[in-house]
Amino acid sequence: MVSLADILPPPIQRTHDDFVDEERISRKLNVVSVSKNAAPPYGHRKGWIPRSAMDFADGGAFPEIPVAQYPLNMGRKKSAGNALAKTVDAEGKVRYDAIARQGHGKDKIVFSKFQDTIVKGVPAEDDPDLQIPDEEQIQETTEKTRQALEKLVQSKISAAMPVRAAEKQAPAQYIRYTPSQQGVSFNSGAKQRVIRMVEAQKDPMEPPKFKTNKKIPRGPPSPPAPVMHSPTRKVTVKEQQEWKIPPCISNWKNQKGYTIPLDKRLTSDGRGMQNPQINENFAKLAEALYIADRKAREAVEIRAKVEKTIAQKERSKHEDKLLAVAQKAREERAGIRSHAGDRDDDAMERDRLRDDRHRQRQRDRNLARAAPDKRNKLQRERERDISEKIALGMPNVGGRSDDLQFDQRLFNQDKVYCSFKLLSYFILFN
Repeated sequence: MVSLADILPPPIQRTHDDFVDEERISRKLNVVSVSKNAAPPYGHRKGWIPRSAMDFADGGAFPEIPVAQYPLNMGRKKSAGNALAKTVDAEGKVRYDAIARQGHGKDKIVFSKFQDTIVKGVPAEDDPDLQIPDEEQIQETTEKTRQALEKLVQSKISAAMPVRAAEKQAPAQYIRYTPSQQGVSFNSGAKQRVIRMVEAQKDPMEPPKFKTNKKIPRGPPSPPAPVMHSPTRKVTVKEQQEWKIPPCISNWKNQKGYTIPLDKRLTSDGRGMQNPQINENFAKLAEALYIADRKAREAVEIRAKVEKTIAQKERSKHEDKLLAVAQKAREERAGIRSHAGDRDDDAMERDRLRDDRHRQRQRDRNLARAAPDKRNKLQRERERDISEKIALGMPNVGGRSDDLQFDQRLFNQDKVYCSFKLLSYFILFN
C-alpha cells in the first residue's frame, strides 16, 4: 500500500529530528575515533609514541615518554615553504618568470623574456605614445591634480584647527557575491548575497593616536602700542663718522672670522704709544749664553775627535792581530817553521794524529747515528788489506786515484827477520 509520505516530494527545510539524528551519528563517530586513537593506560606505554594531535586527546604531553611532543601543535615550528603557485599568462602558458619576480615589488620591472633583449626600433612620428595630449586629457589631468592638492590642504587646515567637524563619509558601496558553499544549510538557502559597505564613523573629539613633535608656529600677537617718532632729518657726514663704532673683537677669540690688519690690532691696544726699554742685563745674559754654547760645541767636537782616534787605534790593532794570525796559519799550512820555534816536529806530528783521530771519531758517531748496522760493515771493510779486497773483488770505494794502498804483510819484514835471528841465537845459547 502506498503511503502519503511516498507520494509527496522530500521536504526542502530540515526538521528538528534531522538535526538530532546527525548529532547522534557524529557523537558515535567521535566516540569511535577517540577509542581508536586513545593512549594506552598508564604503565603500559612502553614503546608507544604519540604521533598526531589525536593521540593527546585534548590533553597535555606525556612526561614518561622521552620524545619531543607537541600537544595541539603547541611549540611546533611552522615551516614556511618558498614554493610558488603555478600561474599562467593570457595564452595559457606557464609563467616561469615568477621565480625571477619573487621578492620584488609589483612595480619593479624585471626583464625575463627573450623579447626584452631585442633592441626596440625608433618609433614613428604617428606613434600614439609620442602624440601630444589633447585639451580634454589636459583638463582631466588638471582637475585630478587640483582635487588631490585640495584634499591635502584641507587635511592640513583641519588638523591645525582646535575644533573640527566630522569628516564626510564616502558613499555606501553595494557588493554582490556568490558563496562557494551552496545548499539549504548555508546562507539560509540563498544563492547570492548583497552587502552594503559604508565607511566607519570617526569621532571628531578623539585625540590623535600618534604623537607628533611638529612645532606649530604661534598665531599673530595683539597689535603693539604705537610709538611716536620725530620727523626724520638728513644725517651729515660728520655725524655718520661720529656714530661709526668699530666692532669689538678680542685678540684671543675671533668667532665671526673677521680679517683685521696687524696695524689696526696694534693701534687698538695702544702699543704704539709706549716706548719699550730693554735692560742691559739682557745683553749680558745673551752674550753669556752665546759663549757657553760655543764652549759646549768645542768640547763636544774635541770629545768626538778623541773617541774617533781611539776607535781608529783599536781598529788598526785588531787588523794587525788578524794579519799576524793569518800569516801564522799560512806558514803552518805551508810547513814553514815559525821564527819563534815554539813547537818542534814531534809536537806537530802529535797534533796531526790528534786531528785525524778526532775526525775519525766524528765520522764514526755520524755513521752510528745514521745507520748502526751499516757502520760495522764499513768498519770491517775498511780494516781489510788490499790483497783481501782484490781477492773478494771489492771496488775501491771512497779512495782517491792519487792514494796508494799496500799489503800490510809486506811491511816490517826486517823486524820479523830480526826476531828469527834472535830466536836462533837463543837456541844456540841454550
